[in-house]
Amino acid sequence: MGIVIAVCTSPEKGTQKTNVKEALFIEDFGIQGDAHAGKWHRQVSLLSYDRIEEFRARGAEVEDGAFGENLVVSGIDFRSLPVGTRLRCGGVVLEMTQIGKECHHGCQIFQKMGECIMPREGVFARVIRGGKIRVGDEMQVTGHE
Repeated sequence: MGIVIAVCTSPEKGTQKTNVKEALFIEDFGIQGDAHAGKWHRQVSLLSYDRIEEFRARGAEVEDGAFGENLVVSGIDFRSLPVGTRLRCGGVVLEMTQIGKECHHGCQIFQKMGECIMPREGVFARVIRGGKIRVGDEMQVTGHE
């Protein structure tokens, strides 16, 4: 089980996301008001809080949303889960569709640190069942489809 630490959105692609504390997740679309929402396989991005903290311990000064992640969750190591894993948070159900992504080396984090954790630690999901997710909500791994 994990705990939601941050819920982040941004109105434009390519910009840092801001922790908005809660958001509406729309079935087969993504997060209301987030630039990455749409009818595709990367509707929601997730990062493990523990991985962000490890990166911060190496000197990275990053706020929640700096990697473009929508959800920061403690207690779940997303990269260890296979594609197809379902995650439940209240009434919201997410299905993991991709692990990692190609990072453009022009990002500010890569320029400062010489690396970025999103390509190997970030995962993507689509919204199977919509609803609200708030900071402090519990998230459970419910299985594999």
